Amino acid sequence: MEKVLSPIPGTFYRKPSPDKPPYVEVGSEVTEDTVVCLVEVMKTFNEVKAGVKGKITEIKVENEAFVSAGDVLFVIE
Repeated sequence: MEKVLSPIPGTFYRKPSPDKPPYVEVGSEVTEDTVVCLVEVMKTFNEVKAGVKGKITEIKVENEAFVSAGDVLFVIE
């Protein structure tokens, strides 16, 4: 089990824009370079990548919630 952590404090977004589908869902297969979400701080949107290969088993944060650096965003197995 691996955890994807927020690299910075900011607002967590599961989608690239409001009218687009989420980057990943529970059950999605990911690779190290798969973008799993965005964290926005001061109008700058930062892509967060999975960092490992596996399957998303948990999404730990609600869309548009504030996250701190080091918060667990996803669990991957």
